[in-house]
Amino acid sequence: MEFAHSRWYDSPREEVYRAWAQPELLTQWWGPNGFTSTFREFDFREGGSWRFTFHGPDGRDYPNENKFIEIESGERIVLEHQGDPEFRLTATFTEKGGRTRVTFRQQFKDEMIFEQVKSYYPACNKQNLDRLRAGARGTARIITAGKHAA
Repeated sequence: MEFAHSRWYDSPREEVYRAWAQPELLTQWWGPNGFTSTFREFDFREGGSWRFTFHGPDGRDYPNENKFIEIESGERIVLEHQGDPEFRLTATFTEKGGRTRVTFRQQFKDEMIFEQVKSYYPACNKQNLDRLRAGARGTARIITAGKHAA
């Protein structure tokens, strides 16, 4: 059971990947619309932890804890969200003609959890990928406008 989304960005793969791999860039766009985040730990290596809190537009805080499972520089990031709900997130980066396609797969082990989140997670994931484009425009041309692929 998974959600899969992808976007094309008019930037080289190295720049798009950097927006995921550097916490000072990631914190600018990570999350659905209306959310901000505070990173407590970002140990970007296989086995490393990423702990942060989402601050929702409703004023609530949403703690998150992740573990990096696999990192292939410039090509792939796999992490496991630890806690409720548990899932595995895989982001892949493919370049063609100076543009980069990011594919975002979110896999769930528990069918009941998947059924509970399927009404809102896909929209949040799409917003996240859109924010990658919009949120990083002001930071050294990390991501520029692209076209939706899914």
